[in-house]
Amino acid sequence: MAFDVEGARRVVDRILDDKLEVWRDSAGRTDDVLDETTGMLVPPAPDEELVWDGSGAVMPLGRPALTQPVGGSVAVEPPTTDYQAVLPVDAPVLRRDDVIRVAGSVRPGGPRDPRLVGRRFRVSDGAVGTYSVVRIVRVQVID
Repeated sequence: MAFDVEGARRVVDRILDDKLEVWRDSAGRTDDVLDETTGMLVPPAPDEELVWDGSGAVMPLGRPALTQPVGGSVAVEPPTTDYQAVLPVDAPVLRRDDVIRVAGSVRPGGPRDPRLVGRRFRVSDGAVGTYSVVRIVRVQVID
C-alpha cells in the first residue's frame, strides 16, 4: 500500500487552522546595549524580523502513554508551559529562541482555543519531528 501524500496533506490542512507568524532576532544579543543604570542588556527596537507567516497550529504538548515505571524510576512530565507548534513542512526550519505568534484563526466557527490568539511562544526545541507534510517544534509560552 503506497503512502498518499496528497491525502495526508488534505487531512493536515484541516488541523493547520491557526494563523502563525515566526519572528527572529537575527543578531541575537550581539546588538543589545548595556543600560548602565539597571545593569541590564536592552535590545534595540525593533529587534526582530518576520521570517514566515502562514497556517499552522499551536496546541498543548501531548502526554506520553501511561506505563508502569521501570524499577522504581520516576517519570518526569513536561511543565505546563510546554506546547507544540505544527507547521507545514515547507515552512522554514526554526531555530531555538525564534518566536511564534498566534495572529488569528482560519477555523470556521472561531479558533480552537481563543485564549491563544495574540499569545507568543519561544521555540525551545526545533527538532521534535519532521514528517512528510508537517514539522513539529516544542514551544513555551512567553506572554
